[in-house]
Amino acid sequence: MRKKELAALVVERLREHYPASCSLVAVKDYELLFATRLSAQCTDARVNVVTAELFSRWPTLEAIAGADLEELMEVVKPCGLYRVKATDIKKCANVLVEQYGGKVPDEMDELLKLPGVGRKTANLVLGDLFGKPAVVTDTHCIRIAGRIGLTDNTEPYKVEMDLKKIIEPKEQNDTCHRFVHFGRDICTARSPKCSLCFLQDVCRYAQGGKQPAKKK
Repeated sequence: MRKKELAALVVERLREHYPASCSLVAVKDYELLFATRLSAQCTDARVNVVTAELFSRWPTLEAIAGADLEELMEVVKPCGLYRVKATDIKKCANVLVEQYGGKVPDEMDELLKLPGVGRKTANLVLGDLFGKPAVVTDTHCIRIAGRIGLTDNTEPYKVEMDLKKIIEPKEQNDTCHRFVHFGRDICTARSPKCSLCFLQDVCRYAQGGKQPAKKK
């Protein structure tokens, strides 16, 4: 089976089992941007608890831009890497206010200019906020795509490029959200539940193959 055919089958089966929903809670455009930044090496559940306080305490982009950095650090501390994350959020808020009229940009190149924003965050924003084709290569996406046999790479950018070639543009963002649900439910990092998996008949890993090893 060609990778494009395999991808179409995976997309179809995932759609039957999981919603295309983001686990991060956000109402405003910048809230999703900052929540995604906080999610690095942190669970979405914990991020949602932190952002509830963060966006309540500083309810506007201007308020976050003018927030005391030490106070901001204290609020985001439960998410880990809090010094860097708080600094990025404050700097990013200032840039959005001063250079983008308080609006999150809708182009990859512009998003990557924002403090603390990498391709993972940018793709999530492009897909969820603006409905653009986007592949979010988080740990679930990389692990699952490698196990199934959709990619032989483990580097986020290379996995993103591989999946963009074989997943239909309109399905990319939704599929990545479904990867997250599937990764938490069945295709877990440790001890995946292959015997219960609805993809075991087409999955390289379930059929005895190996998932791509991360390069050291």
